[in-house]
Amino acid sequence: MLEYLRNAADKPVAKVLMGILIFSFVGWGVAEWVFGLTSSDTTIMRVGGEKVSINQYTNMKSNELAALSRDAQRKIYTDPTAMSAFQDGVIKKIASIKRVQLHADDLGYVVSDHRIADDIRAIPQFQENGKFSPMAFDVVLRNSGLSESDIANDIRMRTLAGMVDTPIQATMKTPRFAVRAAYNARGARRDVDVATVKFADFKVKTPTESELMEFYKQNPHRVIESRDVSYIVLPTEMDKPDEYEKNLKIAQKMEDDIIGGETLAAAAKKYNAKFKKHEKISADKLPNDKLFDNTMIARVFDMDAETESEMIESHDGFVIVRVDKITPAHDADFESVKKELASDWARAERRKLAYVRANELLVGLNRDGKLANKKTLSVSRTDGAAPSVLVAAFKNEIGQNVIVEDSDAFYVMHVAKEKLPDADNKKIDAMNADVSKMTSAHIAADYNAYLEREYPVKINEKTYNRFVK
Repeated sequence: MLEYLRNAADKPVAKVLMGILIFSFVGWGVAEWVFGLTSSDTTIMRVGGEKVSINQYTNMKSNELAALSRDAQRKIYTDPTAMSAFQDGVIKKIASIKRVQLHADDLGYVVSDHRIADDIRAIPQFQENGKFSPMAFDVVLRNSGLSESDIANDIRMRTLAGMVDTPIQATMKTPRFAVRAAYNARGARRDVDVATVKFADFKVKTPTESELMEFYKQNPHRVIESRDVSYIVLPTEMDKPDEYEKNLKIAQKMEDDIIGGETLAAAAKKYNAKFKKHEKISADKLPNDKLFDNTMIARVFDMDAETESEMIESHDGFVIVRVDKITPAHDADFESVKKELASDWARAERRKLAYVRANELLVGLNRDGKLANKKTLSVSRTDGAAPSVLVAAFKNEIGQNVIVEDSDAFYVMHVAKEKLPDADNKKIDAMNADVSKMTSAHIAADYNAYLEREYPVKINEKTYNRFVK
């Protein structure tokens, strides 16, 4: 063909044919750039403008996987949620390492090859009889699948990270007055006068039908979405390789039968598996079944009605789940909740009457400085009264009068006085340590936030979706 084209290059037909071929090749290349089909860009993200390739991501992912147990690896490969979380973790770790590297470069930090060599020689795994052994070094590298450059780069990054983090790792000395203020705030007690107005102390009439209907319009009872679910599990001791391989083949046949139209119950009988059903599973009514952990619940509520899951590997064996029916969220029928409505209506009416009485007490307290039926309580931030009273006692100023609402009562309260704790040097020193830790944690958080702002991460969605997602 090529010989023919060379011999007939001057002929009109050959020129037309060659033009078509040239246009096709040019068009093909242009199409890659126009339609995003080119595979030359393997950048998965940029950190502070510096590229991170898909190869770097893959290497980090392999290293992170190798550090996990077999069960953890299996969960990642079989659970989409776990895989997504793992991939996000790899991305975040690479970004964190790259930020440290970039910041170290900006600060002018350098780790010499001589220092890296000294650090490698000092690693116990690379030594024999207390001295560096090239043979031990080679054996460890072969067994781990790492190269010399991998070891050197890891040491360099750890050293740079230490240099970058050193300023925020030093113990922060907190001023004594700040420690004493924290000590006083934690150990102080307050005396409060409290009058309790319980909802249950007020009597109300039986509601009429029209009152209940009006109450229902203002407070509709919403029935949340529920699902009827069935599942089949082929019991397997997953940590026994022989049993795992044997039952995996059986489970695959079982899955094929179910895909072919076999019911879960029939498949369970055929393959000596366990079949179970749960009706009306909802966020408020989860089944008492160890198989239904948070991951399984999330999976079930992500499925459509009358569909089965793919085969799932669990601690108990191989599982296939089916969502038999979905009952969407809806307003409950009035007649079905009438009894509950009557109880809610009565409580709401008692609350109104209790609030009126609490306000009468507060008016009298503000006017005369007297509180009827009061009790004087000494409270700390953690004990001495109901939690709502404790919060209000320290939230409000000394001398203030307030109404505090709880689940079944109103409290009319006067904050009388405060007593600071006696000085205890041992406790103050312990508080000093706590405050120093909190201060260091805040500084570290601010420093990390600075690095995130200084070296922002931008994901290449095209590469991420192509190679990762």
